[in-house]
Amino acid sequence: MMKAPYAVHAASSRGRQHAERHSDDRSPYQRDRDRVVHCSAFRKLQYKTQVFVTREGDFYRTRLTHSLEVAQIARSIARHLHLDEDLTEALALAHDLGHPPFGHAGETGLNEALAAFGGFDHNAQSLRVVTLLEHRYAAFDGLNLSWEALEGLAKHNGPMRGQPPEYIAAFDAAYPLDLGRQTSAEAQVAAFADDIAYNTHDLDDGLRAGLFHFEDLAALPLIGDALREARALTAETKRVRHEMSRRVINALVHDVLGESARRLGALAPADAEAIRAADAPVIGFSAEMAAANAAIKSFLFARMYRHWRVNRMTHKAKMVAKALGALFLERPYLLPDDWRERAGKAESEQAAVAVRDYVAGMTDRFALDEYARLTDPSVPA
Repeated sequence: MMKAPYAVHAASSRGRQHAERHSDDRSPYQRDRDRVVHCSAFRKLQYKTQVFVTREGDFYRTRLTHSLEVAQIARSIARHLHLDEDLTEALALAHDLGHPPFGHAGETGLNEALAAFGGFDHNAQSLRVVTLLEHRYAAFDGLNLSWEALEGLAKHNGPMRGQPPEYIAAFDAAYPLDLGRQTSAEAQVAAFADDIAYNTHDLDDGLRAGLFHFEDLAALPLIGDALREARALTAETKRVRHEMSRRVINALVHDVLGESARRLGALAPADAEAIRAADAPVIGFSAEMAAANAAIKSFLFARMYRHWRVNRMTHKAKMVAKALGALFLERPYLLPDDWRERAGKAESEQAAVAVRDYVAGMTDRFALDEYARLTDPSVPA
């Protein structure tokens, strides 16, 4: 497929932080994607929470299945807009590598435990994973992803015009990522695919869990129409749920394609640098769909993320993450040998860095087991 002039092109890549030989059979962005898929942080996403803790059921989304869904949606959008599909997919697969156990509840708990030392930010941790924490290569730490992949990860939520998280700021000082400018169209697509994926699969998981019912969705924009269309085809609950979900994804994707084509046509960017220099993103929803998407988010926040059952698990998960962070920060001698050496003195910046990396790298089940080992005398150390 011929790529658009405004797509990211390998020939104009800014390269990698550590020089490497070019591959004869893969583009730089194919190599980025493959390195993400093979790294240990990606495998751990299988046992990290999306909304429901992994022990609550086998059919709910995890961070891994969420990342795969984001990648599928992102790649489809990139293909239609003639962007680089491989870079888009690499960013979609990598965007949650820095998430701690228990999703946003775990992030909140760890952030509180480390508040005196800059807290915790999962986007900064994702960059830290791919530039430092993965140890797969003899010549360098991290995955040595392309500049374009690192830019997209650092600016996953858009340009950083305020004070960025400490690690992103430090990395940018050594290897500038143009934090204040727009990111590539490929990175913008990955971010919007994230939005599309979690809204639709959270609706599906919320219905499966019985947190709300079809009748609660009938008045929602977009969702209500998709539900009525699905019910016209079948009365079987599971099939209705799936038919509704795919119609919602289809509508959101088509809207992004139409609105993004309009914005690209108006801007007429000659290359990827013109997109980075633009005043506003080129990928997005129409005003009508943005309002519908906001209504879906509001519904999910009120009826799912703040449901009493979810609140209870969120409370417990936050408590575990915060307790682990605080305990190791105050008593780094409880850490395993290699981590204890990295941590150094208790309640120091060095200890906070080590604790941040150790806890953030845990899966849900390892964090629960570690918490039990540290708090329950009947559990072996």
